[in-house]
Amino acid sequence: MVRFLKYGITTGATAAAAAKAATITAIGEPVDYVVIPTPIGLRFEVPVKSSRKLSKDTAEASVIKDAGQDIDATDKMEITATVKLTDDNKISIKSGVGIGTVTKAGLQIAIGEGAINPVPKTMITQAVKEVLPPHKGAEILISAPEGANIAKKTMNHKLGIKGGISILGTTGVVKPLSLEACRRSLVPQIDVALAHGYNPILYVPGNIGERIAKEKFKVPEDAIVQTGDFVGYMLDKAVEKGVKEIILLGHSGKLVKLAANIFNTHHKVGDSRNEVIAAYAGAVGADQKAINELLDANTSDEATDILQKIDLTEATYNRIAERVHQRVSDRVDNKIKISVVIVAMDSRVLGMDTNARCNKPWQTLA
Repeated sequence: MVRFLKYGITTGATAAAAAKAATITAIGEPVDYVVIPTPIGLRFEVPVKSSRKLSKDTAEASVIKDAGQDIDATDKMEITATVKLTDDNKISIKSGVGIGTVTKAGLQIAIGEGAINPVPKTMITQAVKEVLPPHKGAEILISAPEGANIAKKTMNHKLGIKGGISILGTTGVVKPLSLEACRRSLVPQIDVALAHGYNPILYVPGNIGERIAKEKFKVPEDAIVQTGDFVGYMLDKAVEKGVKEIILLGHSGKLVKLAANIFNTHHKVGDSRNEVIAAYAGAVGADQKAINELLDANTSDEATDILQKIDLTEATYNRIAERVHQRVSDRVDNKIKISVVIVAMDSRVLGMDTNARCNKPWQTLA
């Protein structure tokens, strides 16, 4: 039996529905649902949690964000719109409680503005225009009562969006369990780093790399881009955006996979850590007994301990770093200068490629 997953709506579509419901209520009576337009041409019927008049020309409505079966921190979040009718034939949109404020350059919104992206603003405007009487305008305030707490589960802090969530979405639709949405959420970090003029940019696959980059190499937060498991995708985006130089820094458990041309480093996609480490240890002099121990290691950290005992840690990881450099350079078609730094959990540098050893490019960022 084929099972179809439920689609959802974006925070932008949710805000548009709340704004339209509040506008209808300000003009006449409370509503239980509204139909909103979307950028892809579809129209959605959206339930309204509540709507009420606040005064003769002002009303408030709230809608619950429904992410369908997507993994979304904002699922079931309440978004509220307060609408005041005006006589100036203009529509203005402002952010209220729980909507973040942009504090860094490089995003689609100016510093100091509320984090309501351009496409959602257009959706809100179009939805409200459908029900506004002739020659009337509206002042719209979008809020999210739990936005500040929910934002802690997102990447907003990293992007410089403080105090709340972002109102996002380019289609109005949330695809269920969308890896693409997860990947896209990482890309604005590149924009932030470029807007601050950082060159090189430092790529890390996880929190270990970010912590070490800050503590050991003194790299500023805005120069660090978290790739997650999507290293290849983020390298492709760097090429698109004209990045000139990248330092790839991360824990051995992630980076050694790149030597095997595995650019999605999630363990369910591919895992060759032991094989890579064992092969390169053999290439620099490890005997059969050590190679077998490396193949049987439970973790890359255990493999590093084995290398330490036979005094081949640096030689092995330097050799791996050179192959990672080659693989990554091939991936970006040699359009980006690459340096590779492989580290351990305890912040030790295990190995570097020639670029990193000779040029120490992170010093230009500190």
